[in-house]
Amino acid sequence: MSSNRRSKTITEGTARAPNRSMFYGMGYQKSDFSKPMIGIANGHSTVTPCNSGLQVLADRAVQAVAEAGGNPQTFGTPTISDGMSMGTEGMKYSLISREVIADCVETVVQGQWMDGVLVLGGCDKNMPGGLIGILRANVPAIYVYGGTIKPGNWKGKDLTIVSVFEAVGEITHGRMSQEDFDGIEQNAIPGTGSCGGMYTANTMSSAFEALGISLLGSSTMANPDEEKAESAAESARVLLEAVRKNIRPLDIVTRKSIENAVALIMATGGSTNAVLHFLAIAHAGGIEWSIDDFERVRRKVPVICDLKPSGQYVATDLHRAGGIPQVLKILLDAGLLHGDCMTITGRTIGEELANIPSVPRADQKVIFPIDKALYAQGHLAILKGNLAPEGSVAKITGLKNPVITGPARVFDDEQSALAAIMASKVQAGDVVVLRYLGPKGAPGMPEMLAPTSAIVGAGLGESVGLITDGRFSGGTWGMVVGHVAPEAAAGGPIGLVQEGDSVTIDAKQLLLQLNIDDAEMARRRAAWKAPKPRYTRGVLAKFAKLSTSASRGAVLDAFDDDLNSN
Repeated sequence: MSSNRRSKTITEGTARAPNRSMFYGMGYQKSDFSKPMIGIANGHSTVTPCNSGLQVLADRAVQAVAEAGGNPQTFGTPTISDGMSMGTEGMKYSLISREVIADCVETVVQGQWMDGVLVLGGCDKNMPGGLIGILRANVPAIYVYGGTIKPGNWKGKDLTIVSVFEAVGEITHGRMSQEDFDGIEQNAIPGTGSCGGMYTANTMSSAFEALGISLLGSSTMANPDEEKAESAAESARVLLEAVRKNIRPLDIVTRKSIENAVALIMATGGSTNAVLHFLAIAHAGGIEWSIDDFERVRRKVPVICDLKPSGQYVATDLHRAGGIPQVLKILLDAGLLHGDCMTITGRTIGEELANIPSVPRADQKVIFPIDKALYAQGHLAILKGNLAPEGSVAKITGLKNPVITGPARVFDDEQSALAAIMASKVQAGDVVVLRYLGPKGAPGMPEMLAPTSAIVGAGLGESVGLITDGRFSGGTWGMVVGHVAPEAAAGGPIGLVQEGDSVTIDAKQLLLQLNIDDAEMARRRAAWKAPKPRYTRGVLAKFAKLSTSASRGAVLDAFDDDLNSN
């Protein structure tokens, strides 16, 4: 198949005159039909700071495509702000937006038969959604991240959105003044860009550098800075070359390059959501990759970056310290990166890193050499046991002792759990169980940043465990375990836990255990009844009906399997 699919077809004979006529209505000249048509999938939106600074990047990309001999055509993709929807009914739409974005990209690129596509996005689901659509279409493509936000500041302390969530817990428990609470709330978000720590947006954008589908060095730039706009323009120029060379996404995104991306996520202390999203990305590309592969990579890759939420610094600090290229070069030299993987430039990742120093600069404290790693192994552990036969995801760095056995405090919705935490009804040693919040159960698998931040704000981050079949924000830290699978709504064991049961979280033994005997577990399972669907119309109902288990990425198009078996 030609790389110039659209332009070659549109000029074929008089039968194509009606097709061409539509383009003349948009100002095309006859000579334009010989140029490659390049889609610009623009996630600009005034809904959220993450995406409100994207239009200038889209404009630069359009200009660069035209100057490089392409024919730019823009179309929109939606976004849902996790930070704004957190703790509300709107949060159920966040993960769903990943699928909507993927469908948008696939539909327009294929429906308009484009020769290539540049996808531009900012908030968390923009990256995985865009890449899933890219892989489905498999025309030459590049991802352009909108850029990180700069840190806010209050009384000399750098702030992120997570600072606000934790402040709620602190002021509720008398650990913060009203003045400081107001100051943090009003100064945490200083402008445009995605949340500043190594939260989900920055995790996924950084992983895309390692994957080779974004330009090296582009993921830690701040949205308002000129270098970000120039990077968008350079991305467009590189894409035109990829179209001419017929470099396709599935030439770039392979099992080995996904392993590179996951190694980078482990090294930087990235978000738990990366597990869910890379399972879905692998599925979209037909690439063999399972939840157990994350644990395999974790065991061999150390954490070498001191980044929020469990560390000290934010993405702009990482950028000044050498950025993702420096981290990748350290991994490459340590034999922890596949240097022969192709990138969008047509060069391998090893070739791209050739001129990057092997040792991080001495005048920074963000990136460490392998022999001075913060943790000997990665931070995203896959826990299994009788509570999570298919697996669950725990972020285990930053904890003094990632082991707890305690009585279960059981909640079937987020609001009840949050109210109990805020009312000091959850005590040190408890294990909070939040369930019926998975892909099918919620539906939409919302993030639990409000309860986890309230626990941290109450000073209980090291002494209270929390498990859920929902997700966590990339800003979450503490003794928390998410993505518990199978989920409660699909008959998973987390739905069988009763108030006061003994529950063990043991990240050292990779164990998530309900401490009852097999006979009692069987009795409870026999008595369990599936809840009625919470929604019977619209996108929430469709997601609940079609979604697979979190252990398989919560994808909607796994029609080769029994979708109801999870």
